[in-house]
Amino acid sequence: MSQYRFKQSFSAEPSISDKLFDLMEVTFPGLTSLAECARKLGASWETASTPFIRFHDDIAITHVGVLEIPMQVMGEKLTVGGVHGVATRAEFRRRGYYREVMEEVLEYCDRLYETLVLTTPQPEFYLPFGFRVIEEHIFKVKCYPTSSTYSFRVLDFTNTKDYTLLHRLLETRIPVSNIVGVVNEKPVFCVNEGSRPLYYAEDLDLIACMEIEDNRLHLFDLVTTQICPLKNIISKIPQPIKEVVIYFSPELLDVKDVQAFPHTFDETVLMVRGNFAAEGEKFMLPRSARC
Repeated sequence: MSQYRFKQSFSAEPSISDKLFDLMEVTFPGLTSLAECARKLGASWETASTPFIRFHDDIAITHVGVLEIPMQVMGEKLTVGGVHGVATRAEFRRRGYYREVMEEVLEYCDRLYETLVLTTPQPEFYLPFGFRVIEEHIFKVKCYPTSSTYSFRVLDFTNTKDYTLLHRLLETRIPVSNIVGVVNEKPVFCVNEGSRPLYYAEDLDLIACMEIEDNRLHLFDLVTTQICPLKNIISKIPQPIKEVVIYFSPELLDVKDVQAFPHTFDETVLMVRGNFAAEGEKFMLPRSARC
């Protein structure tokens, strides 16, 4: 018998998955389809998350999930706890249910992790529980357009080879930055990136999470076993790139004249509870790892 009142098990009771996603869809419209996309990529929410759920008449009314995220922070590998999917049905708010569940989550996590992370547009909900806001930065680099030979292609996950390729690189990747990076993590990546185009350069054996806007390249993450210079990545893009905006610390990209700017990513802030060696450094938690 679990000592925790709200801790559930997807494997012991598969039916709670539908009840949870009913709550998730009300609170975060579209999340169910993102989770389904990740499931098709072989990285299901249910195998990655430990759910803490309060029920009322067999309906999930409050949920806080806990993920494990293998990270590298200031050159040290560690497993942090990721708090995610925090939700309470509107009609059950302001009754203390969220506080009850969160207090149990923190008791559970404090036994397992020295560090907890989450990203949120509403930091005031987490400050009372010992979380603090960590400033993040983006990095901008000016480029001089050069002629390029296009060699990125969009991965097609109906193709078994591309599916296998994605899993190989996620399992063997090195962190995109030694300040803050992620290694060997699939579920959060697949939820965040699985519905977006993923670009692969065969000669670099590199997957790029990126978007191009006019002559500006937005670079969100690189999944590869060896980080190459930024110029090698730009050389795979056909249109002229005049500026690159990098959403992680770029110290491994062999770039000069980088400018760092404080940045709030997609209206969300990074919050941390416990030890965090990169606090005060200039970095950003990559989009693919935000939970």
